[in-house]
Amino acid sequence: MLASLLPKNTATIIESNAKIGAKILISGGGKCNITNDKMGTEYFLGDTGFVQPSLKMFSEASLLTWLERQRLFPVLRKETQYFCEHSAKELVDVFAKEVKKQKVLLGEKVTRVHKRDAHFTVTTDKRTLTAKYVVVASGGLSFPKIGASSIGYDIAESFGHSIVKTAPALVGFTVQKEQFFFKELSGASCDVKIRVNETVCEGALLFAHKGLSGPAVLDASLYWDKGKIEIDFLPDFSWKGVKGSQKQISSLLPMPKRITKAFLVQLEVKDKPFSKVTPEELEKLQLLNHYVFAPAGTFGYSKAEVTKGGVCAEEVDAKTMMSNKEEGLYFMGEVLDVTGRLGGYNFQWAFSSAYTVYKNIKGKI
Repeated sequence: MLASLLPKNTATIIESNAKIGAKILISGGGKCNITNDKMGTEYFLGDTGFVQPSLKMFSEASLLTWLERQRLFPVLRKETQYFCEHSAKELVDVFAKEVKKQKVLLGEKVTRVHKRDAHFTVTTDKRTLTAKYVVVASGGLSFPKIGASSIGYDIAESFGHSIVKTAPALVGFTVQKEQFFFKELSGASCDVKIRVNETVCEGALLFAHKGLSGPAVLDASLYWDKGKIEIDFLPDFSWKGVKGSQKQISSLLPMPKRITKAFLVQLEVKDKPFSKVTPEELEKLQLLNHYVFAPAGTFGYSKAEVTKGGVCAEEVDAKTMMSNKEEGLYFMGEVLDVTGRLGGYNFQWAFSSAYTVYKNIKGKI
C-alpha cells in the first residue's frame, strides 16, 4: 500500500488488493495480535536507536487508548499479547471507517514514483497522480498471494536508497536429511528453548510436514541466516531429580511419548526403566538438552509472517520517517529494515512509525 498526500491536503491511499486490511485479516489465527504489553527496542531486529523514537512517540499504551476511542477493546491473551476479541475484522472495520475521510483506490498497483521540481508523480496501472508527499507503506515480500511485492524497495532504490538483504522471517524451518524423522512427527508439539547465536527463544515447537514450526521456531527464524541452531527439548528438566526412577524413559521425560520414542530410536537407546540406563546411554539422552543441527532453510515468503531486511534505516530520519535522500518521501512499517519478534511487535512498529509520519506531515501542512 502506498499513500500520497495531494496539494489539496487530502490523502489518497493506493491499495493493490480489492479490499483493505488483507494481511490484518489473516494474522494471529484470524484474531490479529495487535500489540504486546512488554514493549521495547530489545524485541526488534534492527537499529534500536532508529526504533526508539517512534515507540516512544506512539507506545502500546497510546495505541490501546486510541483503539478504545474507536470502540475496539483488545483482550489480553498469552499473558502479554493483545488480540481482537472476536476476529481481526474488528480492527479492519476501524480502519475502514477512518479511510472514508480520504480517497481510497482499491485494486490498483503502483508501478513507479518519480519527482520533478517540488512534486512527486505516482504512476499506477490505471492512472497518474501528483503529490507533495509520498508515504511508502507497502510492507515486505511475505504472503505474495495477498499482494506482497517488491514495489516499496523498487521505489526506495529509484531515489538512491540501499536495501538491506531481505529474507523470510517468523517462519518455519525445513530440515536436512538427518532430521527427516521430524516430518514423521507432524502434528506433535512440545515446549523448548532454541538458541540462535546469542539469542534464546522459548515456547512451543511444532513438528510439521515440511520440518519445524511453532512460536519458538518462528521467533528463532528472525535471528537465523545460516548455520547451526541448538534446541533444548527438555527445558527446566532435572536429570538428578529422576535418578533411580523405575519409570520407563518414554513416560519419564516431559515430552509426548510419540516424540520421546522417535528420539530414542535416533539415539539408539531402548525404552526401559530409567534406573537401568547406562552412563553411556545417559550421555546420549542428555543430548536432548542441546540438540544441534543446521536447518536446510525456511518455508519461504509464502509462509513467512514478515520480511526481515528492507530499506536501510541509516538513510531515513528516525524522528520523522522521511528519507534523508529525498524531501517529502517517507517510509514506514515492514518496508524498513526493522523486524519485530512474534507477539504483536510488527503491528506496533507499523502503527508507531505511521504516527511518526503523520505528526511530521501534519506539522508541514
